[in-house]
Amino acid sequence: MAKDEINKEGKETLTKEEKTTTAEKKTAEEKKAEKEAKKAAKLEAKKEKAEAKKAELREQLDDLKKQILEEKDEKAKDALRKQRDDIAEQLDAIKKSKDGMTIPMAPLMKKRITACICVVLVIALLVTYVATGAVRHGLLSYFGVPQSTITACTITDADGEKHSVKVSTYNYYFALYYNNLRSQQEQYSQYGVDLGDDQVDFEDKLKNQTTTNDDGDTITWAQKVHDEVIDNIKNTYLYYYEAVKANDGKEPEITKDQKKELKETISSYKETANSKGFTVSGYLTAALGKGVDLNVFKREARVSYISENYKEEYQEKLNNKEYSNNDYNDYYKEHKSELQVVDVRYFECDSEDDAKAFVKALDSDASNFSELAVKYTSKDNKFDKTANADPVETTYKEITRSTFQSVGAAIAQADEEEESKDSEEEHEHTYSGLDWIYSSKRKTGDVKQVSTSVVYILKKAYKSDTKTVNVRHILISPLSKEDQEAGEKKATDATAKEWAAAEKKAKKILAEYKKGDKTAEAFGKLAKKNSTDSNADDGGLYENITPNQMVPTFNAWCFDSSRKEGDTGIVKTEYGYHIMYFESYGELPVWKYTAQQAMASDEGTKAQEKLEKSYKIKENWLGSRFFEVDTDIDY
Repeated sequence: MAKDEINKEGKETLTKEEKTTTAEKKTAEEKKAEKEAKKAAKLEAKKEKAEAKKAELREQLDDLKKQILEEKDEKAKDALRKQRDDIAEQLDAIKKSKDGMTIPMAPLMKKRITACICVVLVIALLVTYVATGAVRHGLLSYFGVPQSTITACTITDADGEKHSVKVSTYNYYFALYYNNLRSQQEQYSQYGVDLGDDQVDFEDKLKNQTTTNDDGDTITWAQKVHDEVIDNIKNTYLYYYEAVKANDGKEPEITKDQKKELKETISSYKETANSKGFTVSGYLTAALGKGVDLNVFKREARVSYISENYKEEYQEKLNNKEYSNNDYNDYYKEHKSELQVVDVRYFECDSEDDAKAFVKALDSDASNFSELAVKYTSKDNKFDKTANADPVETTYKEITRSTFQSVGAAIAQADEEEESKDSEEEHEHTYSGLDWIYSSKRKTGDVKQVSTSVVYILKKAYKSDTKTVNVRHILISPLSKEDQEAGEKKATDATAKEWAAAEKKAKKILAEYKKGDKTAEAFGKLAKKNSTDSNADDGGLYENITPNQMVPTFNAWCFDSSRKEGDTGIVKTEYGYHIMYFESYGELPVWKYTAQQAMASDEGTKAQEKLEKSYKIKENWLGSRFFEVDTDIDY
């Protein structure tokens, strides 16, 4: 019965079609074509309008950047910066208008992506993305079935054991790399940075654009992104599998902080998903690619955490390798010039003429060195004018060649060389200034002026047995929180009143410490609460400090010969007031510590390269049919 009805309906339909005249068909087709043409024209006009607006905004941005550079008045500069930021936001809004939604990059992802520094994942337009995905891979692919079941690639470990990685994992890593690459480029573009061959046009297919790889070969951007994704998967899973092996075949636990971070990230995603009418899995699929649901996200986050934790433990083990005295002595013989130190008075003048005048006026015993340093400090640098009156500021004891170079001394710069006849011929740089300072011929009282540098020898090159030190500190900046966050003012720009307030606060915190347990842990808690330095979360701890690694007054306090464990104090530097706590001396003299770090680093790098080469990754042909290729592009 049902079959007869269907057949009858079919006949009726055919009868109607037969009644449709050729003229009517043509009219219907013309109307459809006209409608499509209007739609296409409208979209094209909209696109042209957007491009014109972007060009206009970019031109305004460039003009404002020039004005900011030329403007002398700070208030006027601030007003121009605000205009610049407003226009940048407008430009960004136009760029993202087709994206539909953005998803903040979770903190846990930041360390997982090679060469990516941004914290925003730029996401494809959901409707277009899903529709395009359904066309490209079919309905099952839209629901993520192949991505969740088919192998993307096989990783073979050092023992020959094979591990399968699903397509969903590939798509997860693809989304992270692609979207961060895009966001990173938009940041560079906003500030007018020309990336040259590394520039990507995200409105065109990646396969239509070329770049160069590490070997200098020309490849498509699609291949470049794919290679990076495969490399990231291999390197992450390599250390994950090693971690499981080291834990008797069981997956290690992640830390409490990592669990908390993951929980907070998922909670944030749920909130965003709900506000847009999605489940969190649906939101992650739309944002990170087909097959990537909440379970995949949790799994990949956990794998990344475990991988990161093990890699840090592995590297720490390699870096802390112990050596014999014979090893150290052999290293010293081979690297004597790098490990020897000198004691000097050193000052950098503003001009070569000033440096010559400095040397001419310098007493034979350098008793007026500080006086001259104050005299030849720039007039507008009031902070250094005052600081240089203290001999500590210009005295460098036990300074190595490499440290001398790091302070930016003109005398430590490489000599100028004549242009080689063979442009491809490589030459090792020479450093006649450093050679003079560290020569065995030097004696106390020798003076050398090179360009703007003035150096007075206090003690010629020698081998020091001074040990490294471990200290904690709490930095109290004279700048307000707002000024610190803005990053446009230095502590040396602070007023006398602000410096006085910072000193008062430092003394108050030190007094609070002295009333308490007077332990390293207690000091560390105060550092976490009060310090404005980047190591506040580590309790203000700096380990294995070497001479002249820190700024002069900080360095002088650390390496005072009378220093003992538990000592406290307050020192002033160009960054603010530092509340100091001396924790302990290191186990090795500085020269041995330097040698140990160098030898361990060299051997560790070789061991790590060997481990990474022992792992192989091979793509699965079927799985590659479901890889993400381009995002935001309609195929």
